[in-house]
Amino acid sequence: MEKRLPRSAMIFSLGFVFMLVCAVGAFFYGVKIGTSKTETKYEMKELKSASAENNRPYQQQDLVSFYHTVFLPYREFQSKWDDAVSGFELSDGGSASSILKDLANLAHAKKSEAASVDLQQSPLLGEAQNDYIRSLGQFEQAAKAAAAQAKSTSGSELTGKIKQLDSYRLAVSQSLAAQQSYYTAMMKWGATVDPNIPTDYAMPKVIEVKKWTSLPLIVKNKLMADQLASREQLTVFYPQDLTSRIDKFISSGQQAKLNLTTISAIAELLMDTEAVRSGDFADNHTTLYKQDLLPQLPFFS
Repeated sequence: MEKRLPRSAMIFSLGFVFMLVCAVGAFFYGVKIGTSKTETKYEMKELKSASAENNRPYQQQDLVSFYHTVFLPYREFQSKWDDAVSGFELSDGGSASSILKDLANLAHAKKSEAASVDLQQSPLLGEAQNDYIRSLGQFEQAAKAAAAQAKSTSGSELTGKIKQLDSYRLAVSQSLAAQQSYYTAMMKWGATVDPNIPTDYAMPKVIEVKKWTSLPLIVKNKLMADQLASREQLTVFYPQDLTSRIDKFISSGQQAKLNLTTISAIAELLMDTEAVRSGDFADNHTTLYKQDLLPQLPFFS
């Protein structure tokens, strides 16, 4: 005869099974919540780390490292490019073609050199590095395109054709954008050293002479990098050369004689008359900027 469990025993068994199911469910729910909290804490830590990195003060060693590993290779190429292009009017198409092929190879080599280090931990320097690398890539393309045209083009026409190339225009634009980022990074470094130097200073539409003379040198240099970018023209001189030439122009009284009241007007006059030279800053450094703060970079020496 089949025995049946008493009613109380059945209820107890069902209750025990129910409690066991609840316990197992609670365990897995707890694991899920714990994992979620851990992931959230990790994500917050990553976000805080990224935020701290983005707000990381610019160090002088960052500026120096960028100068030697990215800026200098680019400027070495630009110097060769400027010398070659300025001499095309005196050369025949065949030699110009050969020179341009060499320039394409040089641009490729300098692009690899500029990309050999990682400077992305400093946002502005990372941007500048990327733009210089892209600029060199576009110069490489421009040189190859011009080399193909050089044999059928006179030297006097070749320079004009090069400037019409989209790759050349893009190379110039990216180079000037990189220069802006580099000089902005210098200003941000200066702000960590001297509280009178602003962290940000956008190029205003109009800068009166009186306002200009009150600005720190490192801010003036940044503004002249902006000025050169707006002009969309490569120059052999640096932004600080233009800065010093403007300051010399003002201090000599020439600005007052010509009744020029804005810095943009003075800058345009000096550049249009080719009155700015590479080395102007070095010539005026000791007389105009003895006490001004600058990072210890070779082109400021």
